Amino acid sequence: MKVAKSARLDKDIEDQLKKILEDFKLLEEVETDNIEPSFQPFEIKNILREDAVEESLSQEDALKNAEQKQDKFFKGPRAV
Repeated sequence: MKVAKSARLDKDIEDQLKKILEDFKLLEEVETDNIEPSFQPFEIKNILREDAVEESLSQEDALKNAEQKQDKFFKGPRAV
């Protein structure tokens, strides 16, 4: 293999490259004329739930147990 020899690759890598090229030659022989292209081997499905409006806490209830709050907001550490 000229590429491997010119790049001075060891024999093991040269054998691996030959095997890869042989595998691609096999793929070229596969009949694909009447087959639709597919970019995903499996159908992609959305696994997330639908967004649904639900009842939430009031601002007062959300802040009820907060140790650090100021006015009607949670108080956090100062950001630089």
